[in-house]
Amino acid sequence: MQPPSTIAQFAALVLLLLPGLTYQFLRERWRGPVASEAQLGERMLRAITASVALNGLYAIVAGPALVAAWRQAKGPGKSGLSALTQLVATHPRAVGLWALVLFLGVPAAAAAAVTHAERRKARTAYRPVPTAWDYALGARDAGPCFVRARLKDGTWVGGWFGSRSYASGYPRDPDLYLQWSYQMGPDGSFGARVEGTDGIYLRLSDVDILEMVKTPERGADVDGG
Repeated sequence: MQPPSTIAQFAALVLLLLPGLTYQFLRERWRGPVASEAQLGERMLRAITASVALNGLYAIVAGPALVAAWRQAKGPGKSGLSALTQLVATHPRAVGLWALVLFLGVPAAAAAAVTHAERRKARTAYRPVPTAWDYALGARDAGPCFVRARLKDGTWVGGWFGSRSYASGYPRDPDLYLQWSYQMGPDGSFGARVEGTDGIYLRLSDVDILEMVKTPERGADVDGG
């Protein structure tokens, strides 16, 4: 299969593939990623299949009208690109409306219908949050809280996650900056705030257990947080 060699061929290829690409993009956005579509080639194959189905539907429903409009714009001796330019220049609103309906509206409606049907049968709900870490520190609006973590060597560290703290998210490696550091007992209990602390940095790759705590044990003061 040779790549398109002219602007007209390239435009035709884009127009033929665009409905399926729109459908596939919205399906992935609303449904979420699945294992069968982990490879780009598989996703493109699904998009091409959707384009074939949608373009076939367009040909059945509106084929005669589209062919008639194309022949009228093309006329004798005109190239495909000049005919397309003439059609856009003569009927810009109609072309824009057809483009919105055929390349965006119908694929979006098809993706929404299939996604809705699948969700009614599914036993679990999909949330567009990439990881549980992003959900815990961001999407669920956790608010200020104490955080304690047991490192892989068994050491407990803890601090205050407040307005000046920060948690990185997907696609970066998860890490956490806590604006205050606290003394920790051997059982993970909070002690007093470390004097002169300006925060503590944690890499989640070094942590075995991490817990968000709303009401810690006595000794963990939060003055000024």
